[in-house]
Amino acid sequence: MQLGSLRQLTLVSFVLVLVPLLMLLTYSQITLSKMGHIATSEAEYSVAIVRKLSRMESLSVDVERLFRQFHVLKNIALKNLAQKSIERFVELQTPVCSELEEQLVCRNLTERLNWLGQYTGGEDQLLLDAQLAEFKSSLEDLSSQVETKLDIQILAQQDYVTSVLQAQIWLTVILVGVSLLLILFGTQVILKPVEKLELVIKAISRQEDSLPTVSTSGPKELIVLEHNLHHLAARLEQLENLRHALLRHASHELKTPLASIKEGCSLLSEQVVGELNPQQVEVVSLLNSSTDRLNLLIMQLLDYNLLLQQAKPVFSEVDSNNLLQEFVTDNTLAIQQNSNPLELKIELDSVYADPNLLRRILDNLLSNALAHGSKGRPITVHLYAEGNKQVLDVANRGPKVPDEQRPLLFQPFRRGQSKRNDRVVGSGLGLSIVADCARMMHGKAEIVDVEQADFCVRVTIPRSEENI
Repeated sequence: MQLGSLRQLTLVSFVLVLVPLLMLLTYSQITLSKMGHIATSEAEYSVAIVRKLSRMESLSVDVERLFRQFHVLKNIALKNLAQKSIERFVELQTPVCSELEEQLVCRNLTERLNWLGQYTGGEDQLLLDAQLAEFKSSLEDLSSQVETKLDIQILAQQDYVTSVLQAQIWLTVILVGVSLLLILFGTQVILKPVEKLELVIKAISRQEDSLPTVSTSGPKELIVLEHNLHHLAARLEQLENLRHALLRHASHELKTPLASIKEGCSLLSEQVVGELNPQQVEVVSLLNSSTDRLNLLIMQLLDYNLLLQQAKPVFSEVDSNNLLQEFVTDNTLAIQQNSNPLELKIELDSVYADPNLLRRILDNLLSNALAHGSKGRPITVHLYAEGNKQVLDVANRGPKVPDEQRPLLFQPFRRGQSKRNDRVVGSGLGLSIVADCARMMHGKAEIVDVEQADFCVRVTIPRSEENI
């Protein structure tokens, strides 16, 4: 059966879960009603038969008394009264004996009653006493046999209740188990399309080249949502392409006139076209610094655009010593100009990462430390492992950053409040590039507090592919 909506799917799943519970409730009601009926019938039967026995015992006393009186007085009226008592006794005896399987006691009792019914009063006293004693003994045996029958019925009823209780327990376990299985099945049926949506969202967030195909079956609301996510992914891809093209073309178009301006400023500062007065020299100096800053901004934009165009990181085992040695060599001049000694603490022989992204992280963190750290104070690069994570700390002395401003520094084009050592206004892309590189390697970048340093950026990435 194909369900058209999530509401129908939820409703049908709920009903299916309730079916075993309703069956259990119905069975319990029927069993309880049956047990109540049996208990009532057994109680009525026991009360009725006990009452009959009680009346038979009372009549047996009357019969014995009347026959003894008749034996002494020879009064026919007493004989008639005794005969009527026998008749009432037989009326009670017949239904009681019909309930018994063993009829020997009933036959003995009937024979005694027949003998008493034919008694004329002329027999010996001893014979009458013997018959009455036998009559009384047979009645006691009948009472014992009835009590035994009632005990057997009570035991049978207890066994029946025990068997019903056991059946109820097993049926409860089975039906509740079926309900739990139906709950798991219904949950899986409902969550399966939701998990598909989650896969699509993750694919969009990771900027994967292809998304999971659109489902052809399932709740229509979720299928529509899945179509919308595919349209959104296509739109995001279009916007990303437009942004990359804009950054690429804008940066390229700016570099050509900027090169001409810089060349002209160089000619003026070298006084090739004529001697300059002090005021003109100062203006040319300002133009040179402005063109240098603009060139730096353009290079950072190109670097940021190149980072955005890298779709997926390429992980490999990178030798830590070689990577950091190349990093130090390429940045030796900048380190010497700022007189900042570089302290390396390498506790990992290799790092599982994308070498290009990791190198870009190191370059930007060092550039940020040189620009904002105290001159002459050491810059520490610490590489170590923490659980199943690889951690890179780049720390320096300098102004501290308030806690509320720390997350903002990792956003594009956001700059801190401290002044740069080179007096150049930065673009605010350095730490943003660090955060994006860490995010592409399924890690994160954050500003943390450490000992022996005022400012520390910590980059954490997974140690292996299984931890990604």
